[in-house]
Amino acid sequence: MGPKAPRLAALAVFFVTLAACGGSATPTPQTDIGITSDSILLGNTIAQSGPAAAYGTIGNAELAYFTYVNGQGGVNGRKINFKILDDAYNPAQTVPLTKQLVENDQVFAMFSGLGTQDQVSVRDYLNSKKVPQLFVATGATTFNKDFGSNPWTLGWQPPYQGESHIYAQDVLKNHAGAKIGVLYQNDDYGQDYLKGLTDGLGSNASMIVAKESYDVTAANTAAQLTKLKASGADTLFIFATPGFTIKSLVTVTLLHWEPTIYLNSVSNPQVYMGLAKTAGAALKNVTSVGYLKDPTDPQWANDEGMKLYKTIIASCSTCKPNDGFNIYGVAVAYTMVDVLKQAGTVMTRKNVMDIAANKLNETNPFLLPNVKVKTTSSDHFPIMQEQVITWNGTGWTLQGSLIDERGTIK
Repeated sequence: MGPKAPRLAALAVFFVTLAACGGSATPTPQTDIGITSDSILLGNTIAQSGPAAAYGTIGNAELAYFTYVNGQGGVNGRKINFKILDDAYNPAQTVPLTKQLVENDQVFAMFSGLGTQDQVSVRDYLNSKKVPQLFVATGATTFNKDFGSNPWTLGWQPPYQGESHIYAQDVLKNHAGAKIGVLYQNDDYGQDYLKGLTDGLGSNASMIVAKESYDVTAANTAAQLTKLKASGADTLFIFATPGFTIKSLVTVTLLHWEPTIYLNSVSNPQVYMGLAKTAGAALKNVTSVGYLKDPTDPQWANDEGMKLYKTIIASCSTCKPNDGFNIYGVAVAYTMVDVLKQAGTVMTRKNVMDIAANKLNETNPFLLPNVKVKTTSSDHFPIMQEQVITWNGTGWTLQGSLIDERGTIK
């Protein structure tokens, strides 16, 4: 051994020790299942057939955004692959399809799975497997409120109970003598809205004079609406999915009933209001809420976010640009990409979940101005601001200013 050997050996020990102590300038990248050097695999179950098929376009819009991002170089050099499976809004199909995506396809995360009952049906499974169930496409309050017991699940849109609190405030302010009738879907989805309305009315909950539920397997809601009219209700709340909402609005007209109507946000895109009108509904006195920019509202014509949306959605041959569900899809996909970008070289399920649940602080170009997408270690509700909108005969008109729902959930 020559005289340089001891010095070389000492240097080797130095560099090994330096690396072990974290002195390396370039940390070793960390990855997880579903991540390769050039790809990220996300999975999704959504209704592209069945009673809630109108929502199916959301998945296609999300894919359009991911395709756009991939065309810009992807996320830190990785392209997003997005596998969408149709569960027909049926939990009995959601469960095996989710297991297929996790166990056979080995997705990194489930993203934007749709439907309250559907996503509840796989929540325990995904949490037991420590697979992120990110930004579920439902405002059911449980997906954010119960994060402590389900730390691998997170919602995105404003919670249904918070939305109903806004309606309650509006009724008390503008229709103090209202006799309220409620039509709601007979599951966790409809009951969540109903609870929010009841809690929001508080000591005035007796304003609700009648409640009627319907099952998703029903043909229509004519019998329930007939009973609600007979109750003497002059204010109607519709907590339904788009197909049932359209039928219900038509039925109200056929009954020659002209109540003040409050329509939940997940059924209010203008394209479905147009379908209701075409089917014979006389749309009067309709109130809802919004947090997304409306693609049909001319005030956004020169808005940079809307221009970007129009560019992205043009690549989707099945997506109607004026369908509000499509801008929802693009907006939530934007947040998903934001989280993945923040993860950087630590592309692990745990890190991505931590960022989504605790460290979001995003200005999303597809949301109404000043609506923040934000989470902290003590608040796991990403979006908690909405604005009242009213139907003007041809479109929705923003009323007042943003209303913050934080602190309203019990």
